[in-house]
Amino acid sequence: MHVVLADPPAYTPPYDHELAAALARAGAEVTLVTSPFRYGARPAADGYALDESFYPRSSRIGGRAARLVVKAAEHPLAMRRLLARRADVLHLQWLAAPELDVALLRTRTPLVFTAHDLLPRRTAHRQRLWQRLFQRFDTIVVHSERGGEALAAFGVDPTKLRVIPHPVFRSDPPRRDDGHTVLAPGVIRPYKGLSDAVDAVLAVQGARLLVAGDARIPVDALRVRAGDRAEWRLGYLGRDDLERALSEATVAVFPYSAELDQSGALLQALGAGVPAVVYDVGGLGEVVGRFGSGRVVAPGDVAGLARALEELLGDAAALDGARAGAARARDELTWDAAAASHLALYEELM
Repeated sequence: MHVVLADPPAYTPPYDHELAAALARAGAEVTLVTSPFRYGARPAADGYALDESFYPRSSRIGGRAARLVVKAAEHPLAMRRLLARRADVLHLQWLAAPELDVALLRTRTPLVFTAHDLLPRRTAHRQRLWQRLFQRFDTIVVHSERGGEALAAFGVDPTKLRVIPHPVFRSDPPRRDDGHTVLAPGVIRPYKGLSDAVDAVLAVQGARLLVAGDARIPVDALRVRAGDRAEWRLGYLGRDDLERALSEATVAVFPYSAELDQSGALLQALGAGVPAVVYDVGGLGEVVGRFGSGRVVAPGDVAGLARALEELLGDAAALDGARAGAARARDELTWDAAAASHLALYEELM
């Protein structure tokens, strides 16, 4: 079976790499089509073919405005080349230009789409556009039961939906935490709720916050508010920097708003054995609750967030139980299991 995975804007290189490698280990011929990753090193291809030619010109342009203009011009040809590839299944991870793709996505090859963010933030308000886009696919993969319910309520045919849980990103950093460090990892965007994380940590005596990620919003006011109770490691985190942060974390915190299905940063934390406190949005509460790998709090409940952090940081038995839950997630949510589920889906479509 020849599977073409496509992430045109290179939004999730770690996910793309792990899925492609696991599919290859399972016996599939896999080609990953994407564009160069602009923020750091991409994992080396492992058993699959890597083609980074999707945006041959715009990916080399530094200025954002000029890059977007060139990207819009080259997108139709790049998408047509992708759709013309010979494959048994074409599986898109992201749509870089939904407004164009709604007209371009026409092929006889079985089409699969993974709705990582359910409805991407930039175009989520354009409901008719996404309803038409979802109709173009034979199957839509979501990472949680809640994600499937949300898309069914949006109007997606339930028979097109397939739940395949997001695997963990397994790592084994040495444990260097001091027993009271709360980690807020990942790219800092408005929906990540960093303000709630700051307020919750400030409400827990002795707790400190470690913010580790690239800031896409202003954070100066938050830094002032957090004062000496927080450490800020801002910028793109490579693997070594991320594992260092995970090794120093007692728990991780994810006070997100409801704009995604699952969080790669959460799966990084659980994959390192770090328990998590999450708002119950998307599939975050689903995975933490299923494995008992932390605490699940009602969205927007900062006081509840603080109480959950206080419990895990102050009660050794509670923390040990959450760590055991993270270990269970590591053992069950594997990339090989996800690859087997994907291959079963692909075979149904052929």
